Amino acid sequence: MLNQQPDNQVVIYADGACSGNPGAGGFGVVLLHPHKRLELSKGFRKTTNNRMELMAVIQGLSSLKKRCHVTIYSDSQYIVNSMTRGWAKKWQANGWKRNSKERALNSDLWQELLTLCEEHEVEFKWIKGHHGNTENEICDRLATQATSGSNLEVDSVYEAGGQ
Repeated sequence: MLNQQPDNQVVIYADGACSGNPGAGGFGVVLLHPHKRLELSKGFRKTTNNRMELMAVIQGLSSLKKRCHVTIYSDSQYIVNSMTRGWAKKWQANGWKRNSKERALNSDLWQELLTLCEEHEVEFKWIKGHHGNTENEICDRLATQATSGSNLEVDSVYEAGGQ
């Protein structure tokens, strides 16, 4: 039941997909609020799977209208580990460098995600993909369908060679 949790408790399931990597990409989001269920998706003509995973989480958080306690479920260890182990904040503090020689990829999206996480109380949890979790399966379907949609959007940072 959606209304058994406080109004400021939100659960977000997020997934990204790419047909080829890089290739046409899409993301899917299921947002569960005590009074509302929302499904979101969008497709892009050329991007990467990791960018779609990040965009899914960003879109979910961006759709919130007030400060919330958010539990985000993602099957992307890239996302969950980067946030729970503090890697993304470390990259940011190091000028978006992973180490002295490697730059952190997707810094535009990591910056946006870190900013959104300051606006909410966010907990990241990893969930095994394609393993029967209904909401994760819906996100996967939404993301996959978005890759082949008409009027795919431009991931301008990726296509400009910024990542």
